[in-house]
Amino acid sequence: MHDALILDFGGVISRTLFETHDLSEKALGLAPGTLTWRGPFNPASDAPWRAMQAGDMSERDYWALRMRETGELVGEAWTQFPQFVGRVRGADPAAVIRPEALEAIEHVKTAGRKLAILSNELDLFYGSDFREKLPFLQSFDAIVDATYTGILKPDPRAYSGVAEALNLAPQSCVFVDDQMKNIRGAERIEMTTVHFDVTAPGESYALALRLMGLDGCN
Repeated sequence: MHDALILDFGGVISRTLFETHDLSEKALGLAPGTLTWRGPFNPASDAPWRAMQAGDMSERDYWALRMRETGELVGEAWTQFPQFVGRVRGADPAAVIRPEALEAIEHVKTAGRKLAILSNELDLFYGSDFREKLPFLQSFDAIVDATYTGILKPDPRAYSGVAEALNLAPQSCVFVDDQMKNIRGAERIEMTTVHFDVTAPGESYALALRLMGLDGCN
């Protein structure tokens, strides 16, 4: 039996920016269809995304590119990720949290298991006040953010660190992430993993819960 569910944040708990172009365009006053980059939803049309997946560009560099391009569309020069996210996501970040994530979180807590977030850039990307707008984060036993630790996934120390924060062995944790390189990092220290499919979030969460010996949720 696994004792903890460890989740990435962006893509796993929140809907990706690729999925919310309509909301972003409305927030920025752009015409529908202006934002065309689709990442995993249409890799063939997104060369920088393919470069990032191939290891030729870091994830932070990918988003820095999209931040710069989007800012130029509205005549603004954003230099920090929270400026970007704040403008495209508006004042209600709860609106882009996956309902499947909230169901799974409740399921795990009800079962008396532990919850953690392991992120490379939670506060870097969203801003330090972001957590206050999401009360459900209080359900988590640990939030380990490389914004502060400086240890980025897939460095094995990142996964060891979150396991230590939970007072658990890595082998007793299920780790969920939408980036395969991060999944491979967790596997190197023998964590059970789920490669999260952003195009099928319900199925990914159901698999994670089954691996924990819990009933799936849709």
